[in-house]
Amino acid sequence: MPGGHRDILIAGAGATGLTAALELVRRGHRPRIIDSDEGPVPMVESRALGINARTLTLLSPSRVSDVVLQDAYRIDRFRARSGGKLLFELDPGRVTGQFPAIQMLAQGQTERLLLSKLSDYEVVPEWQTVLERVENAGGKPHVVLRRPDGSAEELTPDILIGADGAHSAVRKGAGLGFPGQALEESFYIADFRYPAPIDPHYVEIDLFNPGMIGRLPVSSDTVRYLSTLSDFEKRIRHPVAGGQAVWVSNFRIHFRHVERMSSGNIFLAGDAAHIHSPAGARGMNLGIEDACWLAYLISEGREQEYSGLRLPAVETVLKQTYGLTSLVTMRNPVVTGLRNALMPIAVRIPFVADRLLRGIAGYDTPPPPWIDGAK
Repeated sequence: MPGGHRDILIAGAGATGLTAALELVRRGHRPRIIDSDEGPVPMVESRALGINARTLTLLSPSRVSDVVLQDAYRIDRFRARSGGKLLFELDPGRVTGQFPAIQMLAQGQTERLLLSKLSDYEVVPEWQTVLERVENAGGKPHVVLRRPDGSAEELTPDILIGADGAHSAVRKGAGLGFPGQALEESFYIADFRYPAPIDPHYVEIDLFNPGMIGRLPVSSDTVRYLSTLSDFEKRIRHPVAGGQAVWVSNFRIHFRHVERMSSGNIFLAGDAAHIHSPAGARGMNLGIEDACWLAYLISEGREQEYSGLRLPAVETVLKQTYGLTSLVTMRNPVVTGLRNALMPIAVRIPFVADRLLRGIAGYDTPPPPWIDGAK
């Protein structure tokens, strides 16, 4: 049943859920979107940073890409160092197209831009609304919600979209497994704010034997440091003196994805369907890509094709991020020495460099057929 006459419930008002709502509403649907949190990601917690060219292409029909370009910081250089020596430098400008290969913008700001555009259509998330139960007995899913005042609501939407994160209640209610593995290493994050401007236009990684420290710009005065070393803050090469940590976190990396991204009229998108390393800045971008494809297919009455179309893209990205993560988590000093010797040679090969940059730009997954000229 194409068209805007279906009852659609979206669980999760992060970047993936908000994009699904926006793409549906601009196609004539009136989705309902709920989230258990009080609001979008706090601005002090930068979380997902990278916005790639594929995402900007996908968000161009809604004009969200226009406001992202105004606020984000374009990455002009990727560098890798070891022992203070520059191993290689890559220019993302080699990836041609309408949009830069990758830009940096804190996830909280990205979500607020999506919320602002969604409000133009008079769609507002229902915050502090918990999805307590999902039953998937065939036909329409049956859902129980808990409102902020403690009252319960039961409903049977035509379509349920789970964009509710790695611990997805929708996925569990649909009976979909989440197989995969976790890496042994813990990863550490610290966002440092500086009293003077810093260069926000490059990403850099320092490789140690073993371990790494990555440098990613958050804004014109804030840098994220990502490391496998618990004492990494002592090793940071600060761009200016006087920096203060404004957000710290740590986590273990999992590589998991569902074997099917749908069950009946329940559909999964973003972290509810797949999680992986932040290497390559693909997580939020892949979720936004899921949301756009699902909204398109729902509008075409082809939503049952969603899992078959999306899983190959998910598998491509997980394979890429696993490879990149393996490169920076090596422990054997002989192997890390060999890596440091071979990496500069490999990235001088045009095919290797171009393939790496196309992945960072998000151009290694199928282009959206509803956008003319999309790469």
